[in-house]
Amino acid sequence: MQGQNVRDRTWFSRALSLRNGQEFAVADITTEPLLGNAQVATYATGVRQDGDPHAALLGVLGIQFDWQPQALIITQGARLSEEERDRTRVLLTDAQGLVIAASDGQGLLNERVRLLTEGRVMGHYSDPHSGALVAFHRTPGYETYQGLGWYGVIVQPQ
Repeated sequence: MQGQNVRDRTWFSRALSLRNGQEFAVADITTEPLLGNAQVATYATGVRQDGDPHAALLGVLGIQFDWQPQALIITQGARLSEEERDRTRVLLTDAQGLVIAASDGQGLLNERVRLLTEGRVMGHYSDPHSGALVAFHRTPGYETYQGLGWYGVIVQPQ
């Protein structure tokens, strides 16, 4: 993507607004037209003069990871028996409920799931509309990184 105009990308504008070269910006999963509409996870930071984290901003470096293999590992790696696997949908959603990974490959980046968390980080409930058992857990982040508020979700019809 070198030399392409990505000024309209969220990750680019976030990276431009970082206070120093030790911070980074993260964007939710999206498709990238310049990469053949591949699903990507993007991290970005400012490139600073002489590599000094507090020097003048020269540009932005964005790193895009191929999300699809990660999505498959997450959703196909759930510990389920064969019987459970046949009737279970394993999902990963972003903080707004957008499906970013699905064991059945359906709804990617266009389906929204409205979780009834009632303010909980994890839990389960019976869906009042479908009767399905829904279990969820918000992802915790890592060390000082707070994460993006994604949820792991398991849905089993009853």
